[in-house]
Amino acid sequence: MIIRKAAKNELSVILELQKRAFYSEAVFYNDFTIPPLNQSIEEIEREFTEKQFLVATINNIIIGSVRFNNIDTTGYIGKLIVSPDHQNKGIGRTLLQEAEKNLQSVSRIELFTGEKSLKNIRLYQSLDYTIISSIPDTDKVTLVLMQKTITRV
Repeated sequence: MIIRKAAKNELSVILELQKRAFYSEAVFYNDFTIPPLNQSIEEIEREFTEKQFLVATINNIIIGSVRFNNIDTTGYIGKLIVSPDHQNKGIGRTLLQEAEKNLQSVSRIELFTGEKSLKNIRLYQSLDYTIISSIPDTDKVTLVLMQKTITRV
C-alpha cells in the first residue's frame, strides 16, 4: 500500500469511493441525506482548493482517502474513507496517522463521526481522540466532535 497526495484528476474516483464507503453508514442510520452521499463533483473540487487530500493505493488503485487542513493551531480531519472491501485492515488508521503527521503546526486536531458509529469511535479513541460534544447533522444523525491534543517535543 502506498499513501500519497491526491491529484485533482483523481477527485471523481475519490468521490465515487466516498459514496460507496458512506453507503453503509446511510443504511445503518436509515438516512440517505447524509452530506457525504450527496456531495457533488463541484463541491469536492472546491474542497480540494481548501484542504489537502491523501489517498491510499494498492497497485495504483485508490482504496482510501482522507482530507485535512488547519486553521491557526487547530487541525481538522474529514471524510476518512476506505473502500468497503478493504476495511478492517488498518488502512483508515494509517491514513489518519499520515494526515496527523502533515498537520505539524497544530496543538489540537478535531474530527467528527456519527455517535452510533462505534467502530469509528473506537478507532479514534485508540489514537487518543476524546469526545468533546455532539451536534445534530440530519434529522436522523447526530455527530460527535472528537479532539486530540498534540504535544510536541
